[in-house]
Amino acid sequence: MNKHVNDVAPETTDLSRRSFLVGTAATGLVLGYAGVPGIDPASAAAPATFEPSVWYAISPDGLVTVTCGKADMGQHIASTMAQIVCEELGAKWSDMRVQLASNDPKFNDPVLGAQITGGSWSTMMNFDAMSRAGAAGRMALTEGAAAVMGVPASELVVRDSMIVHPKSKKQMSFAELVKSGKATKTFTPDELKAIKLKTPDQYTMIGVSVPQLDIPSKTNGTAKYGIDVMLPGMAYGAVVTPPVRFGATVKSVDDSAAKKVPGFIKAVTLDDKTGTTSGWVVAVASTYANAKKAAAALKIAYDGGPNAKVSSESLLDEAKRLQKLEDSGQFFVKDGDPSAAFGSAAKVLEAEYTTSINIHAPMEPMNATAEFKGDILHIYSGNQFATRSGAIAAGAAGIDPKFVVMHQMWLGGGFGRRLDADMMVPAVQAAKAIGKPVKVIYTRENDMTMDFSRPLTYQKVKAGVDGDGKLVALSHDVVSAWPTARWGIPDFLTPSVDKKGPLDSFTVNGADFFYTVPNHYVRAIKNELAHNATPSGQLRSVAPGWTFWAVESMIDEIAAATGKDPAQFRIGLLDGKGKNDGGAQRLRNTLLAAMGLSGYGTKQLPKGEGMGVACVSSQERATASWTACVAHVAVAPSGEVTVKKLTVATDVGTQVHPDNIRAQVEGAALWGLSLAMYEKATLKDGGIEQTNFDSYTPLRMSQVPEVAVAVIANGEKATGVGEPAVTVVAPAIGNAIFNASGARVRALPITAEAVKGAMKA
Repeated sequence: MNKHVNDVAPETTDLSRRSFLVGTAATGLVLGYAGVPGIDPASAAAPATFEPSVWYAISPDGLVTVTCGKADMGQHIASTMAQIVCEELGAKWSDMRVQLASNDPKFNDPVLGAQITGGSWSTMMNFDAMSRAGAAGRMALTEGAAAVMGVPASELVVRDSMIVHPKSKKQMSFAELVKSGKATKTFTPDELKAIKLKTPDQYTMIGVSVPQLDIPSKTNGTAKYGIDVMLPGMAYGAVVTPPVRFGATVKSVDDSAAKKVPGFIKAVTLDDKTGTTSGWVVAVASTYANAKKAAAALKIAYDGGPNAKVSSESLLDEAKRLQKLEDSGQFFVKDGDPSAAFGSAAKVLEAEYTTSINIHAPMEPMNATAEFKGDILHIYSGNQFATRSGAIAAGAAGIDPKFVVMHQMWLGGGFGRRLDADMMVPAVQAAKAIGKPVKVIYTRENDMTMDFSRPLTYQKVKAGVDGDGKLVALSHDVVSAWPTARWGIPDFLTPSVDKKGPLDSFTVNGADFFYTVPNHYVRAIKNELAHNATPSGQLRSVAPGWTFWAVESMIDEIAAATGKDPAQFRIGLLDGKGKNDGGAQRLRNTLLAAMGLSGYGTKQLPKGEGMGVACVSSQERATASWTACVAHVAVAPSGEVTVKKLTVATDVGTQVHPDNIRAQVEGAALWGLSLAMYEKATLKDGGIEQTNFDSYTPLRMSQVPEVAVAVIANGEKATGVGEPAVTVVAPAIGNAIFNASGARVRALPITAEAVKGAMKA
């Protein structure tokens, strides 16, 4: 375990298998149905709220408030959860409301057993539980109304927050029934599982683009983000970070100049036992402006530590060295015998693919407010992983996690960045040091240089084809830092197929594709140097953002080498044999849809223009989403690339909110374009060189191409849409560049210099 891994002592954190039932539903559906306890319906006391589930409550005025256990960072997941509940409950959409969950374990994900938002998992993993919660509430309300009306429950109809008996014309509203206190039915987990849910042809809410519930408050300013938190007597903290990303320590702090800043309170050197931060100091003052002035006035001497001379070049050199070692890494896929197949292959191709360090940079800077109330630590922040973050905050405070209350706020962007809790550490330790609440706000420079970034990756792919041009063998080595291993949670790691120990499958997911290749090896290799020097995190799309860059580029290279159309070559590989049955067919359908919408193969393009394809099964095989892209580009003789159009087709299974799906796919496609063409961070002397948007340059509005989206909704289980399109765009663009100019690029981001150099090669 490396120094920056969460090293909270076992007695202060509970991150055991009981807390992380990853990939199972072993906990069942613990919804805790009850009537209105302690209220005598005949009494004159005010009627209480009816809570048929931990996930929602119905108030005496008939409003239904859904509690969202997911972080809402602009993807409208809170509104989506409400829409799923509403469908089965039979409520009127104008009666629906949303609120965000605390870190109470009762709000843990029904499948994951923890509070975590990522992986495009939220809808696919919560659709069933939220549907059953809504259906159970409807049944409880129906039974209560039947008792009041004196009619059989089977004869009642629930629609638009009304319970109606068509035969007698009797009816009750949800509000009237809640006031009566007659809704008392409870459900066991087995009874919940036995509920017969609606079939897609019966939906009246699912599949409808209803108004998003969070938009009014986000536009009128009443929605509260972490940065908006205000507490009585609150002070502010500004962090001072070392020039080395990780491993530096503070030798001394001279605060004599800071003491001259009005309102300066204290400079706190962090003692972070969780290993989340290293070498940080926080300047605390009465206002944020003065905290920043005090931070700038501090004179801090550092020991740069073991990573002070590490660079992007040394990380890449180390990755290449590790890849050449036959015994390094662990196997993620080990099918057949690629080595033997290469020996008899008619043609063997090899290629190296690289991706750079990438930064999340959400618009709302990292922030957290900490307040101690007696033995209880209150944290106010927007966070994607409340279960782990609560443990980090507890470790920073030196208390038991059960004494940490997380107040979830709306997130001004996340993209995986807020899966980490580094912003809580300075807030907690500063609040503890001065005895009053402290709000810490990062500058953009703080966030960029201390981001838990997407790691630099190096991949070596070797492929063999037979005399008929059929792909018979492929070996794929993936070398990177291991973001998930950094969390120190064993249940998020995957046993290697060669039984050499656990590996971080979140660094190789996607390499286990749905193409039929009889001899296929995938090796996950941990770059320890990168792991320590650039503590990495989960950036939107995670491993498929780099694994599919390599896979889909190599598939195109094979097609070109064998004289085959790259789209038809893929279709031939997606035959659905063996373990690929089902998945391959769905992926093939998305590819055909993207080809049809884009006009791939039917247009005569001008010289210097080309179309390229890619199709992916992001994310993990077990929770796949099916997405294909056709990119249309123009390449100038200078190597400059203009992306003219992206056509994306995605199979979502069941679509909850069509407009939101399109928005998510469009946003993901543009994020993928940004990573493919524009974003790059570099490491020099242990530190990230890019500090703001003048040097780290995401896609600008003027660079946005036309984006066309085809959504395939076939009634299958809902898939995720937040991340898949990120993964498919870069290889589609790279393949289009080759078709337009003959230049094959294998490094992200794609630069004009690289394209021009490849044109000459």
